[in-house]
Amino acid sequence: MTLALETTDLKVQLRLGDGWFTVCDLSTLLPGRGVAALLPDRRQAALFRDRSGRLYAIDNRDPFTGAAVLSRGLTGTHRGRPFVASPLLKQRFDLESGQCLDDEAVRVTAYPVRAA
Repeated sequence: MTLALETTDLKVQLRLGDGWFTVCDLSTLLPGRGVAALLPDRRQAALFRDRSGRLYAIDNRDPFTGAAVLSRGLTGTHRGRPFVASPLLKQRFDLESGQCLDDEAVRVTAYPVRAA
């Protein structure tokens, strides 16, 4: 059986500086899977959508290895907080704040995100 992708005109947007930057169609984000997006300043963001439809965006660069891989990580929850675990060394990053759950001295940027 093949499932049809949700069709919508909604776009996923990140707050960058003083404005909103359109990243992709909402239908591109499948629950539990990340997508990497190139930003105007050449950085990358990792975007996620959970099963309830909530959107998250953090830096895609893993601060422990320097590799742009967080969008490929596994998602889950810890104490009710959504996170992504790096596919390389498995450190977990809170999807709302960017805080590393395994090393409180480390954080990645978390972006305000919306569907509009």
